[in-house]
Amino acid sequence: MIPKEILKKIRRIEIRTSHIVNTAMAGQYHSTFKGRGMEFEEVRNYEIGDDVRTIDWNVSARYGHPFVKVFREERELTVMMLVDLSRSHEFGTSHQLKRELAAEVCATLAFSAIRNNDKIGQILFSDGVEQYVPPKKGTRHVLRLVRDLLYFKPEGVGTNVAAAFEHLNRVTHRKCVVFVVSDFQSGDYEQPMRIARRRHDVIPITITDPREVELPDVGLIELVDAETGETVMVDTSSKRLRQHYTADAVRSADERSRTFRRCKIDPIDVTTGESFVEPINRFFKARKARQ
Repeated sequence: MIPKEILKKIRRIEIRTSHIVNTAMAGQYHSTFKGRGMEFEEVRNYEIGDDVRTIDWNVSARYGHPFVKVFREERELTVMMLVDLSRSHEFGTSHQLKRELAAEVCATLAFSAIRNNDKIGQILFSDGVEQYVPPKKGTRHVLRLVRDLLYFKPEGVGTNVAAAFEHLNRVTHRKCVVFVVSDFQSGDYEQPMRIARRRHDVIPITITDPREVELPDVGLIELVDAETGETVMVDTSSKRLRQHYTADAVRSADERSRTFRRCKIDPIDVTTGESFVEPINRFFKARKARQ
């Protein structure tokens, strides 16, 4: 039995993300992600203004006047969401956990997908694959995915992005749009991501909390690594310590960015406590401009 609080959260996310899909992101998803290709539908008489490259010369010769080929876009896509449920996503200092932000982002993408009659599936992972939900259509299916994003209890605690990509490569046989939602605090995942990139349209969505980049000056505090359980006492009044902390975070982010560039993949960066709509729209517009 799902607790009432979880059901309320699912309902709130459904209302909020549906509004985003219908207003702030209206049309962006559809114009960014094309179908699998163009499928021949029929021929018709040539009209002034038609592209001469579409003339069907065989039919035209047979009937003695020009005909053009008419194509329609094979629209239906399959979208897969690879979502990090490691312990590091149970962290948040801006009135929102990273896991809650991930759920809102994924719900928005999922509702955008079904609005365009696309299929949506999901792989939940920690230090291994926790759950695989095959792609389907429909609002009830999306609500089930959102429920799992909020309620599913993973067995693992760490982050293994490579395992998620490896599972994706085993279970998918046709091209997909793949959103990978994680903080990417993981071991080496470049090679399996490269393999996935050859077949799929891979889009990393990085989740960050402000306190993972900058420590406030609040004196002596105890920090706990959520994934290893390691505890350390630090004096945040030390300016040098705070500078080292930020420098380490910047180095990690730079290495992650270099990995994405080597794989020729453009990421979307979102932060807890801030709107995720603008970074996603900015990505969509940039993709559309390059098409």
